[in-house]
Amino acid sequence: MEFAYDDRTVELRQRLEAFLTECVYPAEPVHHEQVLAAGDPWARPPVMEELKAQARERGLWNLFLPDARYGAGLTNLQYAPLAELTGRSPHLAPEALNCAAPDTGNMELLAEFGSEAQRKQWLTPLLAGEIRSAFCMTEPEVASSDATNIATRITRDGDHYVINGRKWWSSGAMDPRCEIFIVMGKTDPDADRHRQQSMILVPRDTPGVTVRRGMRVFGYSDASHGGHAEIDFTDVRVPVDNLVGDEGTGFAIAQARLGPGRIHHCMRLVGMAERALELLCRRVLDRVAFGRPLAEQGVVREWIAESRVRIEQARLLVLKTAWLMDTVGNKGAHTEIQAIKIATPLMAEWVIDKAIQAYGGAGVSQDTPLAELWAQARTLRLADGPDEVHRASLARRELRRHS
Repeated sequence: MEFAYDDRTVELRQRLEAFLTECVYPAEPVHHEQVLAAGDPWARPPVMEELKAQARERGLWNLFLPDARYGAGLTNLQYAPLAELTGRSPHLAPEALNCAAPDTGNMELLAEFGSEAQRKQWLTPLLAGEIRSAFCMTEPEVASSDATNIATRITRDGDHYVINGRKWWSSGAMDPRCEIFIVMGKTDPDADRHRQQSMILVPRDTPGVTVRRGMRVFGYSDASHGGHAEIDFTDVRVPVDNLVGDEGTGFAIAQARLGPGRIHHCMRLVGMAERALELLCRRVLDRVAFGRPLAEQGVVREWIAESRVRIEQARLLVLKTAWLMDTVGNKGAHTEIQAIKIATPLMAEWVIDKAIQAYGGAGVSQDTPLAELWAQARTLRLADGPDEVHRASLARRELRRHS
C-alpha cells in the first residue's frame, strides 16, 4: 500500500480545504440561524443551495462515485482523505458536495443494479442534486439488525407489486426534496432466508404512502441526512418495472450497498475526530483553571496524546480498507470493513467526549459543534449494523481461519 497521496488527491484536497475554510465553516452559523427562522427542523435553508453551487463551480461534486460515467472516477483510496475532510463539518460539507448519505448509497445502488429506465428517471436527477432519496429498510416491529427479519410484504399482482408494511429510521425521507424511496421487503417468505427479500422503487407521492413522523436523533433532526422518518405503506401499488434487479436479490443488493456506505461513514468519522481534537487543543490553550492553563494539566495532556494515537490508528485502518476494496473488491475487504465499522465510531465518540469535557457546559450546548458531532458518532454504532453484529461476524470469520 502506498501511503503518499497521488497528484490528483493532493490537488483535490487543496481545493476542498479552501472550500471548507472560505465557504463551509462561515456557513455553519448561517445554516443554524436559517433553520431556526424556518421553524421546521427538516427545512433546507437557502445557504445549502449556495454551497452546492459553489462546490460545483470548484469541481467538487459527486466525488464518491468510482464509476467515471456518473462521478469523479476516484478510487476508494483517493476518496478517503477527501471524505475525511467533509467529516469536519458533517452537517454541511457532504451534502454541499452531493456526497451525503443516504443518496450516495442509493446512487451507487441504482448505478450498479438499476435498469436503464430507472437510472434515467431517478439516478440522473440525484447526480445533479435536483432531488433527494430515502432508503427504507429498518422496521419498528422486528430486530432489524438481522435484515432477514424484514416483514414488509411486496406482493405481485398482475403488472404491479403491492407493498404493505411499516418502516422507520428511513433516512432521507424528511427532506422536502425527497422524491423516491428505495424499499426492502419480502416477495417470497417461503424461499431461502437470504432469497426472500427484494428492493423496489416507490415514488413518494404514490397513494398509500404515509410519512407518520420524523425521528429525532438524541433530540436532533439530523437533517443533513435528509432526516429519518416512520412511514406506513398501505396497499401501495407500483409497476413491476420498479423492482430493482430480480426478485429475491434484495438482501444481496443491501449488502452491496452497505459496504461502501460503512467506509464512507468511517472516513468522515476520522474528520469529525480531527475537528474535535482541534477544538479541544484551542480550548485548553485558552482557558485557565487553578492558576494555570488547562493545557498544563496532566489529564488533559493524556487526552490529547491518546486522541492523536487513536485517530492515527483508525485512519490507517480505514485507508487499508479502502486500498483493499480497490484491489481485491468489497468481499475481499469484508473483515476490514467490519473492523473499521467497530473501531472508528468508538474512536470518534471517545475523542469528541474528551473535547466536550474540556469545554464544560459549552461542550454540550449549541455554541459548539461538539454535541451534534457526538450524537452522530454514537448513532453510527447502530447505523448499518450494530457493533455486536459486526463483532460476532468478525469473530466467526477469525475462528474459521483456525478450525
